[in-house]
Amino acid sequence: MTMTKTMLPDHRISPWPRWARTALRGLVPIAAGLLLVVMALAADLSAQVGDDTGVMNPNLAGVAELAGLPHVTAEIADGVIQRRPFLDMLELNTYLRDVLSADQRSELYVRLFVPVNLNTATREEILLVPGVGDRMAHEFEEYRPYRALPQFRREIGKYVDDDEVARFEQYVFVPIDLNTADDEDILRIPGVGSRMLHEFKEYRPYLAIEQFRREIGKYVDDDEVARLERYVVVRAE
Repeated sequence: MTMTKTMLPDHRISPWPRWARTALRGLVPIAAGLLLVVMALAADLSAQVGDDTGVMNPNLAGVAELAGLPHVTAEIADGVIQRRPFLDMLELNTYLRDVLSADQRSELYVRLFVPVNLNTATREEILLVPGVGDRMAHEFEEYRPYRALPQFRREIGKYVDDDEVARFEQYVFVPIDLNTADDEDILRIPGVGSRMLHEFKEYRPYLAIEQFRREIGKYVDDDEVARLERYVVVRAE
């Protein structure tokens, strides 16, 4: 009698027991969720300086540009140039309140503004942001410390619509980490171009802000170093 050999399907034998394979399958959606969290956190570490299209920076504008703004005479424009850099909005306001009324300054600040550091600005400075009153100033402070602008959008978006959040963003910033910021974020610092971008990255890793002052001070004067320093931090590992 001829014996017929029955061939079993060629299944590969898993080295993992059934219970382990079941557990691993359950971890897949968890891992995917964790990946999304990591990606969201990475996004939160970018976009530190708001889009200030339409808002002029008094530290960078020329005389003709300044003179074209509401209530800015040639004399006031010259005064701005002579007194800059303004290291915060309070310094600009101190000068302008001697030459413009409160209403004139409010109208002007829609178009001319020194960006406000969301983590360190005083209540007085925050209230200079066009359209911000005591209640909104409180909300700005409530969510400190800010790591990046997406956090600001998320939190302030609880109180106003997207258009208003975008409008506020024109007047604020969150300092970038000198050691981890990407090219795009560095280039969003007002007045920084490709040459200064190279110098910012050239001296990494920064161990302290004093190192930044020393190295960047090789290329620009102390006033400009101080102006740039507003937009950066060296975070501890």
